[in-house]
Amino acid sequence: MIAYDLQCSQGHCFEGWFEDEQTYLEQKKHQLVTCPLCDETGVTRVPSAFAIKSSRPGAPVGARQTELAQLGQQMVQFVEKNFDDVGNDYAKEALKMHYGVAQPRNIRGLSSKEEEKQLKEEGIEFFKFPMPKTTEKDDS
Repeated sequence: MIAYDLQCSQGHCFEGWFEDEQTYLEQKKHQLVTCPLCDETGVTRVPSAFAIKSSRPGAPVGARQTELAQLGQQMVQFVEKNFDDVGNDYAKEALKMHYGVAQPRNIRGLSSKEEEKQLKEEGIEFFKFPMPKTTEKDDS
């Protein structure tokens, strides 16, 4: 089985699955390959992103994963250094700052879906950023 990325003459892109290339060519010849959006039979194969080979060698997958892990660690360190951890009081603190009861500052913490809904209704913008759980060592 082979999958081709296809495009009709109207510019609609879609995917077609065929037993092999010969099957695709036969079906195209008999105008059996049609666009699912407009039934156009003027269909051509377009390059798939995974099928395009670069002329220059890229970094090995392991190196890319290491770079991403390092970037993630840098982001975590930045947030830990520059944002006050308010724990489960995130929504309360955000509301206080929004209404001028508390000085504005960078905060991080936890909130429930209900609290997030309330913050949105109040017009408070926030960004959910998954932080890895840290494990504290037991000194006993």
